[in-house]
Amino acid sequence: SCLCGSAPCLLCGCCPSAKNSTISRLLFTFFLLLGTLVSVIMIIPGVEKELHKLPGFCEGSGSVLGVQTHINCRSFLGHKAVYRMGFAMAAFFFLFAVLMVCVRSSKDPRAALHNGFWFFKFLVLVGITVGAFYIPDGAFTSVWFYFGVVGSFLFILIQLVLLIDFAHSWSQRWLRKASESNAKGWYAALCTVTFMFYAASIAAVALLYVYYTKPQGCTEGKALISINLLLCLVVSVVSILPKIQEAQPHSGLLQASLITLYTTYVTWAALANVPIQSCNPTLLVRNSTSTATATEPLTTWWDASSIVGLIIFILCTLFISLRSSDHPEVNKLMLTEQGGPGAGPGEGAEPGPHRAYDNEQDGVSYNYTFFHLCLLLAALYIMMTLTNWYRPDESLQVLRSPWTAVWVKISSSWAGLLLYLWTLVAPLVLPDRDFS
Repeated sequence: SCLCGSAPCLLCGCCPSAKNSTISRLLFTFFLLLGTLVSVIMIIPGVEKELHKLPGFCEGSGSVLGVQTHINCRSFLGHKAVYRMGFAMAAFFFLFAVLMVCVRSSKDPRAALHNGFWFFKFLVLVGITVGAFYIPDGAFTSVWFYFGVVGSFLFILIQLVLLIDFAHSWSQRWLRKASESNAKGWYAALCTVTFMFYAASIAAVALLYVYYTKPQGCTEGKALISINLLLCLVVSVVSILPKIQEAQPHSGLLQASLITLYTTYVTWAALANVPIQSCNPTLLVRNSTSTATATEPLTTWWDASSIVGLIIFILCTLFISLRSSDHPEVNKLMLTEQGGPGAGPGEGAEPGPHRAYDNEQDGVSYNYTFFHLCLLLAALYIMMTLTNWYRPDESLQVLRSPWTAVWVKISSSWAGLLLYLWTLVAPLVLPDRDFS
């Protein structure tokens, strides 16, 4: 039963009541986090140095642009391993995204494949991973880099959507409690948190100017920091305009401050990829064109911005797996239902010792295909995060930080700010639509 049955059969008797849909999402997320853990282990220097012992993994023949080459990849073993693991996870979730197209309820035979057979799904993931490590060297890493760039861009936008929804829910909950209890403490807490977010953002911007710019030169860094600072100021002012407050009483500075802080983080992550040593103190030594870089320590992921990105990634994937939004518009965007069919605490639950139940007999509580596509994008995002968005140069011997990574991250921050700005002005631009 535990090998082939549905997800609830994996719950022990001491677990609280749970819905089939929630457990399935958590287990798929566990697969993603397990792959992330394996990737982290593989990029640890001690483990990375041992990867060359795998047959054909480090030295082998490949074809780059039609030219047969002999590749010694010891200079980026961990980088290559993370790319293989990212490819395996992306292929696994893409397979299920295709298989689950147009599943409407748990009565569909394919729903049993989604909600059960966990042991065999684990074997499939392991098999794809093993096969990925036998992909020939050559153009794979260079080509897969661009897949990772596109997927990471989209996942950063999903992160921002979830962040906006979280901020709106947070603000509404505290304002509701303040109005119900007539306690000014909730308003004070709201103001305090908003002040802390803005203070952290201002301090971070000051540090970005100090460490990632110079009085002479570093024009790109100065421009990017200044543009994002100005855009954050614009959305903060717009969020408290009288007409915006009239159309959306729950919009306010708490949401704007959280978006400002996130935008500051994305700006920091972008500047950490600027491939100019004088303008980027966190640029890795192995970016140098010197041949000695191949013998430098092979640590490529635990800089501060990557660690923060890893934490945000974990929180967002758990958010996707556990929660449906309180806002219909977000649920429409994320293709989830308001609490899902049979959302009551005991509705649909079986009597007796069973503590989990199928809540999707009348309709799925989330779009299976979209959920797997979100995990696919998350796999690509974590792949790029763990490798610092670096890619091998034409000789496949040295890792470099390309300008592509900088512009993709900055573009995602601009797209996110425009998306948040649209959520503020949409009721004024489209007065005939219901944005409640």
